[in-house]
Amino acid sequence: MPRYFLITVVLGVVGLLVLFKAAHIMFLERDYWEAVSDRFVKDSVEIYPERGNIYSADGQLLAGSLPEYKIYMDFMSWEKDSLRRIRDQHRRDSLLNAKMDSICEGMHRLFPDIDPQKFRSLLREGRAAKSHHWLLYPRRISYIEYQEVKRLPYFSLPSYRGGFHAEEFKQRKKPFGSLAARTIGEMYGGKDTARFGLELSLDTLLRGKPGLTHRQKVRRRYLNIIDVPAQDGYDVVTTLDVGMQDICEQALNDKLTELEAISGICILMEVATGDIKAMTSLTRCADGKYREVRNAAVSDLPEPGSVFKPVSFMVAMDDGYIDMDTRVNTGSGIMEMHGRRMRDHNWHRGGYGEIAVPKILQVSSNIGVSYLIDKYYYDQPEKYVDGVYRTGITEDTKLPIPGYARPRLRRPKEDGSNWSKTALAWMSIGYESQIPPINTLMFYNGIANNGRMVSPRLVKSLMRNGEVVHEYPVEVVREQMCKPKTLKNLQTILEQVVSIGLGKAAGNKLFHVSGKTGTAQVWTSAGFASEYFVSFAGYFPSEKPQYSCIVCIRKRGIASGGGQCGPVFRKVSEAIMAQRLRPEIAAARDTVHAPEPEVKDGDIAAAVRVMRTLGVQYEAPEAALGETVWGEAAAHGGKVYLAAAPQDTGRVPDVVGMGARDAVFCLEQAGLRVKLNGVGAVTHQSIKAGSPLVAGQVVELELKTSRKARKAEPRPAPSVPADTVMPPSAGQKTRSDSAAPKAPAKKPSGTPAKQDDRQQACLFDGRQRRVPTKFIRNA
Repeated sequence: MPRYFLITVVLGVVGLLVLFKAAHIMFLERDYWEAVSDRFVKDSVEIYPERGNIYSADGQLLAGSLPEYKIYMDFMSWEKDSLRRIRDQHRRDSLLNAKMDSICEGMHRLFPDIDPQKFRSLLREGRAAKSHHWLLYPRRISYIEYQEVKRLPYFSLPSYRGGFHAEEFKQRKKPFGSLAARTIGEMYGGKDTARFGLELSLDTLLRGKPGLTHRQKVRRRYLNIIDVPAQDGYDVVTTLDVGMQDICEQALNDKLTELEAISGICILMEVATGDIKAMTSLTRCADGKYREVRNAAVSDLPEPGSVFKPVSFMVAMDDGYIDMDTRVNTGSGIMEMHGRRMRDHNWHRGGYGEIAVPKILQVSSNIGVSYLIDKYYYDQPEKYVDGVYRTGITEDTKLPIPGYARPRLRRPKEDGSNWSKTALAWMSIGYESQIPPINTLMFYNGIANNGRMVSPRLVKSLMRNGEVVHEYPVEVVREQMCKPKTLKNLQTILEQVVSIGLGKAAGNKLFHVSGKTGTAQVWTSAGFASEYFVSFAGYFPSEKPQYSCIVCIRKRGIASGGGQCGPVFRKVSEAIMAQRLRPEIAAARDTVHAPEPEVKDGDIAAAVRVMRTLGVQYEAPEAALGETVWGEAAAHGGKVYLAAAPQDTGRVPDVVGMGARDAVFCLEQAGLRVKLNGVGAVTHQSIKAGSPLVAGQVVELELKTSRKARKAEPRPAPSVPADTVMPPSAGQKTRSDSAAPKAPAKKPSGTPAKQDDRQQACLFDGRQRRVPTKFIRNA
């Protein structure tokens, strides 16, 4: 019996010990074991790939994933052993208190919105709370800011020693802001989900493929072992041009603001390739500002109005019913057509009377177009509709933009009872059909491209690791839209529309422009004529078309496609052509008067290397052909003269005339601290050169960009008369560049026997590679 009792007691004690240990782990060691659980070995952990970037045609970043950080502080030791934990905690607290002022001042310098006292209170609150994850700054910071924070005292320590750590977030950024916003697209905030635009349509390509990893313990450390590497997303190169996009947006926004219009569209396309160089759709918002709310350029289905009339004439000319000599009597500007009145825009002024085909399009006569189409196709409307399809204007553009629309064109056989007697006449002038502006532009682009219609192209190629992995070719919709004679006739008429017709506002005196105006009444809940859809579509220059463009505006009140959209077209065309007329730098160079190069004082060995590369004549001591030589420079007669300077490590260096980089390096190497004011070369230093050097002193440098900066402070400087060269220091030999003519060495008047004291030094960048420190301008 005592034996069973003993066993019961032992088991009871063991049970109590187990419960006690469990309670100890659950409550007293809770933080520790939660941290351990975070480091628990996991199999098949997903590796997230980097989302691809979106670039413009000239390589500028339009959308990219940039890192952002939230910074935290872990104030408590993680040592498991109690004695080691106490010692480690004491070390942490002592070091933090010692560096507290430096940390707070540094944080205030990086984030001026919070003063040092608040940072100090924040750190003390975190320590009092014994926090392992204390937020140091309320908002996310950029990569550059994060790197600067990591350089602060104490924060520069490894996280296991100091406790500073951060959480990284990938934020989708668009460096050009709202430029082409609806075309590029956007991501949902804080999510890896695309909302619209190229971000959405090309999401599977941009997203990439996730990989798999597992954690394995190697020499007391857990390492991530990659099983399946993540495949980063493709970089997408678009056809957009940032400069052209900005031109189109600004020109359209100015006109919309002037007219107080409802919305507007502007698309610019390259004739030969169909590349969309710019595309913007602006809508008036509640605050009166115009923004890209939706991509109406490809998603809207307006009735095109008079810009459709050349399509009707292309069909009729191709079928042989009309030519340039065909004439129509438009009468007084009003004509009865199957019980409805067809009016020309000048009906109240008596109309145009009898006019020929070119004049019909020049003045955009509704009667002239509808009469001819109704006359020859009334009994065979299907033939006319087939002819419209034949031109290619109704083809699917297959644009990589979600929500893009396809043209809708009525057919007599399909519509049946809905096809009225007046349908054909009104269809011929741009009603009874719905065509996106991008399709209308595609038609005019085909005329500019000598009848070869190409599909609009928005994505040019896909890249990965800087290499093109897939190119999207130019897609030809129609090799020949119409007969060559028809094309020539329309090209002639469209140029006349701008030169002598209703499209004069789109033209200019510098180059010829071709195009067609358009005005369509918009049906709203209030009925017809409460709103108008005005447009101008064309190309430039007429002789050798480079670009096609369409401008559309939806507005109330008085409407005129030529008078309201034409000026926008003119601004865009003039700005684009002005860009193309910029001369090459080589052509603009003055080859008669040799410019005088300007070289700042500093590392003259680096200056020699640069001048050799650029072919600049120079005279330098042999010592300057080595790795690094500290000295000064002067220029005369298109030639640069260099001289080495002796060094005195116990004196304040003379940095007047140096560039900011060399001046800062020279002074900091001497143990001084530097404060800069201005840009350019140093013109004044607060501590006089040659003064006894006291480590830690602050030297303020004034910088200016003037070529005569070195005269701002009186000091000995190299003087180079027209017939002399820079004298070498004692014991130095001189050596001229092979390109420079030899000249006898003379001691120039006014040159002191003793050169300025300088500290010889080497300049390296962060990767420990020697870098040039001189920039030669006008060389």
